[in-house]
Amino acid sequence: MNLLSFNVNGIRAAEKKGFLSWLYKEKPDILCIQETKVHNPEILNDELLAPKGYNSFWNCAAEKKGYSGVVIYSKEKPLEVKTNFGKNILSKEGRMILAEYNKFYLINVYFPNGGMNTYRLNYKLEFYKEFTKYIKRLDKEKPIIFCGDVNTAHNEIDLARPKQNENNSGFMKKERIWLDKWTESSFLDSFRILNPNSKEEYSWWDMKTRSRERNVGWRIDYFFISKRLKKYLKQAYIMQEVTGSDHCPVGIKINI
Repeated sequence: MNLLSFNVNGIRAAEKKGFLSWLYKEKPDILCIQETKVHNPEILNDELLAPKGYNSFWNCAAEKKGYSGVVIYSKEKPLEVKTNFGKNILSKEGRMILAEYNKFYLINVYFPNGGMNTYRLNYKLEFYKEFTKYIKRLDKEKPIIFCGDVNTAHNEIDLARPKQNENNSGFMKKERIWLDKWTESSFLDSFRILNPNSKEEYSWWDMKTRSRERNVGWRIDYFFISKRLKKYLKQAYIMQEVTGSDHCPVGIKINI
């Protein structure tokens, strides 16, 4: 299976930049999209709503228009799809969607950005807390693959200027510790497992400073897998050549 994840920074904007042509060229088995910025999928044209050959499953932010949102495009129809995770932060702002397949759970998640103010930083940390509790419970039932925009670079190798960003949201210790909790317990960062020493491999660049041209970036988009799936993992990669967003796609190939 070939799985891709891409924060498109607005799916309608991405469509104008060739998103569907790229999708049909790559032909992933599953594509997870974050930051769709779609309040109601029914306003989209039919092909963007459900591209040819794909089932589509959306979770949109009810709180406000043009904000957040995730979608899964899947060739295989999942056994079940879930967007309600109870009366907690995981069910808010259209940030998370779960699809159950025969041999694994897939979670597409767009973690909050904590850079705006202290309230949003605390909101992000609360999201990490609830998400970590959720995946630890779920992993006991079936292996998990979760992917998306984590909005945090894990280690110094994962961003161009770690020292300058130690006190900035996205590389604070209080944020990174949650990624430590994942890798120290039941999950693996698929890219780092297969590319332990790979440098200057980033998935997000600040557009205002034209940092992509200089590759001054951050690796904040990930595929994590349950440790017992490691033997099935064949590739993990970052598609830095793909433009159209301030992020680029990341992917894995896994025989499962």
